[in-house]
Formats: sequence, structure tokens, C-alpha cells
Amino acid sequence: MDATFLALGSAAWFGFLTAISPCPLATNIAAVSFIARRIDKPKAAVATGVLYAIGRSLVYVTLGALLVSSALAAPAVSHWLQKYMNKVLGPVLVLVGMILLDLIRVGSFGAGLGERVGKRVEGWGILGGLPLGVVFALSFCPSSAALFFGSLVPLSIKYESSWLLPLIYGASTALPVIVFAALIAVGTKAVGRAFDRLASFERWARRITGIIFIAVGVFFALRFVFGVV
Repeated sequence: MDATFLALGSAAWFGFLTAISPCPLATNIAAVSFIARRIDKPKAAVATGVLYAIGRSLVYVTLGALLVSSALAAPAVSHWLQKYMNKVLGPVLVLVGMILLDLIRVGSFGAGLGERVGKRVEGWGILGGLPLGVVFALSFCPSSAALFFGSLVPLSIKYESSWLLPLIYGASTALPVIVFAALIAVGTKAVGRAFDRLASFERWARRITGIIFIAVGVFFALRFVFGVV
């Protein structure tokens, strides 16, 4: 039971850290502001943010469920994962930790697509939030890609959770988006103050998480790869 709660908490933390990472956070705020600037009612701005958050969450849940289900459904892959998962996790966690600490820099991809779609849905009003959320979620930044593919997916495979952990991850990525949509409805000054505070918190949270990932990855490598612990 403790391991289950740890997995659930880890999925929630990975999702929250993804949402407040610099690139996704800036994208989230820009996207909601981009749509909400043509909306004169605060409730409508919040509704736009909710639809945007739902769009992002649907992508993470669907993609995570497909990847995990496919891995577990193939007998050969499932057997290989059961046998070597702990050995693979060590190097993967170290790699993810190094990306979170900016020791390894990876270029973003898909940003141009998000910008083009944003211009197309500008006049859609509230409903534009949903497709924009879907497209921006697919525009992975290095930190979000590392947390999703390098942390959430292996965690879901390890606990054979094809939908629950991806769902918690997706929901956690949505919470900050909804909060910022509400702040945008209140005023831009509130958004600026919240952004500065969250950015400061994110830097420390990402560094601490990166250090923990590297430490756990080294432990997994020493124990399951080299057998010295």
C-alpha cells in the first residue's frame, strides 16, 4: 500500500513540476492570455483555461495509456521489462536528473506548430482553449519530455498502471493552468506576481527533484546493474 501511495504521489508531483517548468508555464500563460484577451467576461476566461487544461490532460492521459498498454500487452516486451526494469531505471533516472539540472541541454520541438495553431484558433473564443491545449501539450520541452517519457511512463510500466498514473499526472498538469486562468480574469498584475513566485519555487523544486533522481538512479545502478549495494 505504501508503494502504491508513493507511485500516486510521484505521478502527481511529476505532473505539477511539468506544469510549472519554465517552458510549459510560459506556454500555458501565453496560450490562455492569447484566447482570453478577446473575452470580456471573467467567467469565460476561466472556462477557456479549464478547456485548455482539459486538452493538455487528455493528451498526457491518452499518450501515457497507449505507451504503457502497448508495453504491457506485448508478451516479449512485458517479460523484458519485468526482468530488466530496475536495471534500466538507474541510467534513465540519472539522465532525467541531469536534464532537470540543466547539465544536459536538449532542444525543444513542436513550438512552431503550437504558434501556428494559436493564430488559427484566436477567433474561436472559449472553444479555442481545447484544441490549443492539445497542440501545446504535444509541443514537448526538454523538461516536460524528460518528466513524462523518462519518469511517468517508466513509473506507470513498473506499477502496470496504464491509465491511473497518467490520469493523475495529466490532472496535476492542469491545476496551475486553471489557477492562472482565474488570475488572468482578475488582472495582469496578479498574474505577474504569481508567475515570479512560482518561477522561484520551480527552480528549487526542479533542482531538488533532479538531485533526488540522480541519487536514486545511482543507487539503482549500483544495486541492480553492478550488484554492489
